[in-house]
Amino acid sequence: MPNSRLINIIIVLRVLSFLLLVEGLFMLSGIGFAIYYNEPMWPLLLSSIITLFIGLVIWLTTRKNDKRNIGKREGYLIVALTWVVISLFGTLPFIFSGTITNFTDAFFETISGFTTTGASIITNIEVIPKNILYWRAMTQWIGGMGIIVLTVAILPFLGIGGLQLMIAEMPGITPDKLHPRITETAKRFWAIYVIFTIAEMLLLWAGEMDFFNSVCHSFSTMATGGFSTKNISIAAFNPYTQYIIILFMIFAGTNFTLHYFALHRRFDKIRSNEEFKIYMWIILILTFFIAGGLFIYKGLSPENSFRDSLFTVVSILTTTGFVTADYSLWPSFLWMFIFALMFIGGSAGSTGGGVKIIRHLLLIKNSVLEMKRSIHPQAIIKVKYNGKSVSQQIIFNVMAFFLIYILIFSFGTLILSLLGYDFNTSIGATIASLGNIGPGIGNVGPDDNYAFFLPLAKWLLSFLMLLGRLELFTVLIVLSPAFWKR
Repeated sequence: MPNSRLINIIIVLRVLSFLLLVEGLFMLSGIGFAIYYNEPMWPLLLSSIITLFIGLVIWLTTRKNDKRNIGKREGYLIVALTWVVISLFGTLPFIFSGTITNFTDAFFETISGFTTTGASIITNIEVIPKNILYWRAMTQWIGGMGIIVLTVAILPFLGIGGLQLMIAEMPGITPDKLHPRITETAKRFWAIYVIFTIAEMLLLWAGEMDFFNSVCHSFSTMATGGFSTKNISIAAFNPYTQYIIILFMIFAGTNFTLHYFALHRRFDKIRSNEEFKIYMWIILILTFFIAGGLFIYKGLSPENSFRDSLFTVVSILTTTGFVTADYSLWPSFLWMFIFALMFIGGSAGSTGGGVKIIRHLLLIKNSVLEMKRSIHPQAIIKVKYNGKSVSQQIIFNVMAFFLIYILIFSFGTLILSLLGYDFNTSIGATIASLGNIGPGIGNVGPDDNYAFFLPLAKWLLSFLMLLGRLELFTVLIVLSPAFWKR
């Protein structure tokens, strides 16, 4: 039996060691800002040395392993452990610099970055050294497209197959392959990701932002992460900057396969994509509805109402989490729409988190067809997406995902309530963490942060971020007893 073999721990360690080497090199990239702003560079340098040293030691001690293929179980284990391991080492710059003094808070901030959640425990962001803020933004940029996808593009050069990593990284609904080889797909995704990041950085730099802020905010935008260098987030910047960020949040929340088609002028693929059309309709309809409410009930100017509405809708739908307005102060019937958006998420194959629009679409389609099947029990009626039939297995996967998602959301809310937090804060923090959004409702609204939570609550929320980033199944499979049986 293929599943009867032991998990190849050596290959797992070898891949993780390579990821640590990559992380250590990314840490070094922030030293330039430390030099430019005359800040201590040793926290990043020491963190990088430790990370590179441990990664190199593990890499060298596992180099004689002759089992090159990564099986399905190794793939799941590598993906689940990757986000924990890189977050553990990612805490070092925060701790060494004194930015965050205890490990729980440092881990929370770091895993919030790598999972692109954007929930923060830092109360005064603007006093933090620039090079540490850069690393904070970098954690989101790395996590945005997924360090696993980067690894898939590189591992074949090391003689290690990477297909199982891609399967584990994006279980269930997956983006269309752009190339028969999964490696080429990963390269194309990263190329698009880098191009958009540079384009946004240049456009922001052309406005009021300096180079440092344009880099950090471009990293956070394309990752749909939401870490800002300002205490009041994007509200600190002018309308030009806000509109640029809105545009690139929309890009980041779109299936990257469609970007590939756009670059090759295959616009028919975009026009026929059902998920993209619903994605844009949600943005348009809710933006104008909420803008009308802000204009009537808050007395804002038409442009200000439109901009705040559009920014908030796009930010929450794509799970970016940037803010320009405190939506908790809006009339309740308006911010309830924002809360509902937290359960939707971006497109499949995007850097956004959440349930994903395609899952909602398939669930609705299947529910409608189920009524038709009840009327015509002998008829064979299949769910179709983009003109193609969807297998029953995918429908079952979507239904299971929804059920587990709601159960985990309910469980997280219950635990936080038992720890003494009010209901709004409990549901707000749970969905904001599980959906990788950042701001929620209650005491974790747009103008608040997560510093007040007890250590146990922070570990729970960190776990929810990991579950949400890996779309539940990867982590739950690794935690199941059956996974570890020979």
